[in-house]
Amino acid sequence: MNAKIQLVSPSDTVEVHLPDGRTLAGPRGATAAEFLHPIETELPGPLMGAVVNNVLHELTYPITMESNVVPVTMADADGARIYRRSLTFLLETAFAALFPNSGVLIIDHSITSGGYYCHLNGRPPLDRVELHRLEAEMQRLVEADLPFERREMPLEEAIAYFEQENYPDKVRLLRHRRKPYVTLYNLNGHIDYHHGYMVPSTGYLKWFSLLPAESGFTLRFPRRRSPTTLSPLQDYPKLLAAFRLYGDWLERLGIDNVGALNDAIQAGRSREVILVSEALHEQHIADIARQIAGRRQDARIVLISGPSSSGKTTFSRRLAVQLLALGLSPFALELDNFFVDREQTPLDEQGQYDFEALEAIDLDLLARTLQRLLAGEAVQVPRYNFKTGKREPGETVQLSRDHLIILEGIHGLNPRLLPASLAGRAFRIYGAALTQLNLDRHNRVSTTDTRLIRRIVRDARERGYTAQETIRRWESVQRGEERHIFPYQENADVMFNSALVYELAALQPLAEPLLRQVSYGTPEHIEAKRLLAFLEWFLPVEADLIPDNSILREFIGGSILKDFKIWKV
Repeated sequence: MNAKIQLVSPSDTVEVHLPDGRTLAGPRGATAAEFLHPIETELPGPLMGAVVNNVLHELTYPITMESNVVPVTMADADGARIYRRSLTFLLETAFAALFPNSGVLIIDHSITSGGYYCHLNGRPPLDRVELHRLEAEMQRLVEADLPFERREMPLEEAIAYFEQENYPDKVRLLRHRRKPYVTLYNLNGHIDYHHGYMVPSTGYLKWFSLLPAESGFTLRFPRRRSPTTLSPLQDYPKLLAAFRLYGDWLERLGIDNVGALNDAIQAGRSREVILVSEALHEQHIADIARQIAGRRQDARIVLISGPSSSGKTTFSRRLAVQLLALGLSPFALELDNFFVDREQTPLDEQGQYDFEALEAIDLDLLARTLQRLLAGEAVQVPRYNFKTGKREPGETVQLSRDHLIILEGIHGLNPRLLPASLAGRAFRIYGAALTQLNLDRHNRVSTTDTRLIRRIVRDARERGYTAQETIRRWESVQRGEERHIFPYQENADVMFNSALVYELAALQPLAEPLLRQVSYGTPEHIEAKRLLAFLEWFLPVEADLIPDNSILREFIGGSILKDFKIWKV
């Protein structure tokens, strides 16, 4: 061996290697923010965090050794979460300063155009003057560029602190924590727990606004695609109503946060929670069926749409059962069978076939088929051959006056799907897992995370996909939803919330081993680690207690409706 190896003192500088092959050098122990500052203007969005040697860190993380570093911006999923979480803490701190001992601030749920719906318990909603004062106080804190101070506190000490501060929901949550410590943040003297990382200081939080919304207000923030711009706020009364209905259900169950759910599971009430949750689902499905039956003379097309892993298949079949009980005969018409031939399929920005585009469907053929079926004619419906990329003749169908056509697909609520002559004959349903069971009043459970966990479990069981493969595809799935589904959700006549209060407790023991198999050093491992930390908050419930017609059975298996056909002519 010719190499001369010897012990030396550490140098004063270290090198940071960027994804594009460039290298930065700086003082040993400088923070990730300091190292990445020279390239900030080149990034696709404001800097929020950094992946250092395959591990996500806050920007305050000191780099003490040669490292591979990937900047994380507001244009990335993790960066967007860091920004929104920090903004939530900013709102909470400003509210506590302006309205001490004046009601409880609840961070409730997300909205499509970029924001969280918030409301107050224990006092009237903020009026416009109060809301303006609150926004001004948040702006003042941003201009002061105050630090978010991080501290690890022993669990028992944290529980005692939140008991003293009268945060019963946080106390209940922490009493089930498995780790002996909890990470707290201090902003301007206000201390709280937030699940995940923060920005270094308030000066990073430049893009937000507060707007009144029914009995609460909306905390607006940028979406990832335009990380420094607030999108126009759309009204969302139907979405709010769907969340409010679910909130009423939670109140009936006496479970409005994860700590309360864990208390119920620990007390042996799992069966009760499951049965009541499922009964509320059945009640809502039956009510939707009655609404459809009440409009059977003028609305014989039932359009069902919603994002991935919302349980639309099971919902459609349970709705069909309820319609049959009312004397109506549902007929399922598959939208996929109306795809244009492959060579006519539009291309996306990368030059690949875009099967999710509305233009991938032969809208003229769909309209003619629906019109003839509603007129009682015998119609040979098409069947799409996915191997050849061609439409082929399918079965011949003739419907009676008692038949309803059920059409499920991502474009179900798009006003361009049907011509005006048919649009008035449609009843539109939006199905989504609108989770409202939050960790506590300030830490919301993402509806997207719930759907992703559902999909990880289902993909592993039904398709043989690893959690890594499902996570890798998820970004593309979300892009399609944002483009083709979410903009049209308020077009629905009714929304069905497929979320179940107990479902993450049931999914946890199934999802955890799948997530632990994700390879270290991959981008998917960072996401798997985040989901594992989130699932740690839930005590498990036994899958055997879940009814065999539950929406959840679509994901965990054992559904009695798996082979149920929604047609009988």
